[in-house]
Amino acid sequence: MTQQHQHRFERGTDGPKVVVVGVDGSDSSLRAAAYAGGLARRQNALLALVYVQPALTAGAALGAPVAETTDEIAEDLIAQIREATERVRGIFDVRWEFHTFRGDPYSGLVQAADDLKADAVVVGASEQAGHRIVGSVAVRLVKAGRWPVTVVP
Repeated sequence: MTQQHQHRFERGTDGPKVVVVGVDGSDSSLRAAAYAGGLARRQNALLALVYVQPALTAGAALGAPVAETTDEIAEDLIAQIREATERVRGIFDVRWEFHTFRGDPYSGLVQAADDLKADAVVVGASEQAGHRIVGSVAVRLVKAGRWPVTVVP
């Protein structure tokens, strides 16, 4: 008599539980957010949208206006995300949070990914020509080798 083992199919339980995506309002970052949202929805993961506000140097002559501007950018991003979420409610249901960190984009995303215990990081490809020479945030995140990183064009 042979013993048969029943094989059970397991659906999507080994994927990421927290997906961090960097957003700054650029087209590339918004495409990255859309991609990360789909990934989070399919994996039933938390989508953590992260905006890194530039750190101000102590000697910045226009410190207050710059700080107010970065706060306005963060508020505008939250409004855009809420509006997009309402438009697709029921079709595209995903748990999400919005976080702001201060600093340079690389350090801010590293801190966010560490603090939020990210399983995956998604960023948009750099739209600045100089990053081809110096290196972009995406390249630095990949080289860090701490999380799977997806770069969305």
